[in-house]
Amino acid sequence: MNDTVRINGGVAVITGAASGIGAGLARHASLLGIKLVLADQSADALNKVASEISTDVIAVPTDVSDDEAVDALAVTAFSEFGSVDLLFNNAGILTSGLSWDIEKAIWQRAMDVNIGGVVNAIRSFVPRMIAADRPARIINTASVGGFYPSPLMAPYSATKFAVVAITEALAGELAQFGSKVSVSLLAPGPVKTDLMRDEAPAQSSKFMQSLRAMADRKGLTPDQFAPLVFAGIERGDYWIIPQPESLDDRLRQRTEMILNRENPFAPDLHKGKTT
Repeated sequence: MNDTVRINGGVAVITGAASGIGAGLARHASLLGIKLVLADQSADALNKVASEISTDVIAVPTDVSDDEAVDALAVTAFSEFGSVDLLFNNAGILTSGLSWDIEKAIWQRAMDVNIGGVVNAIRSFVPRMIAADRPARIINTASVGGFYPSPLMAPYSATKFAVVAITEALAGELAQFGSKVSVSLLAPGPVKTDLMRDEAPAQSSKFMQSLRAMADRKGLTPDQFAPLVFAGIERGDYWIIPQPESLDDRLRQRTEMILNRENPFAPDLHKGKTT
């Protein structure tokens, strides 16, 4: 990077900050002296995280699927702190089940939060960040599941694939524009969060149990994960993939499958396996 984004003493906005990765990012950011604007739909949980932060912090209950709410979040961040150095578009939900059984409203909610939340933030924050004419960085949370789809998780896979595409397009646009704002794509592997703790439909119950067991066995805690993210930011990485062992081999296999025009793998759904 030619221009260095301000970390220590800077300002970060984090959506989905009330739990999981977002809360871990907030706690680590506070250790770095970063001022914080935390957003989440759950006001009580958000305020609890904010109460644990030692730096200047504002908690703004926000439904990221609501474009007016996200615009109000941007207004608050810039009016209170004057600038935004880091924008973490981290809010997301996970839905499981058979593609044809998942209700329309549940499909729509996944798209509204996982895709719409990122798009709303881009529309509200990016013009302000460009106008500030100073180095800043946007970090969009996708998933290693944004590179290879999973059965029984079609809404999650589809929306995380979309985040990968939106982020790469945004990076290209900002580069063509000559902006000082840069972009990173964050793709977590297994992290011990509540994202997979909701009760799953009968068709995907065993599958989700296997994912939870894998996360418990191999996953990082949010507080272990967050420093790896900030290390990527400090390096100026576009691809922030803290757990490459969860991505690289499977992505290579998937790419070869496509290039060889092979059929997708047929998982044993009854046993909850995807290999």
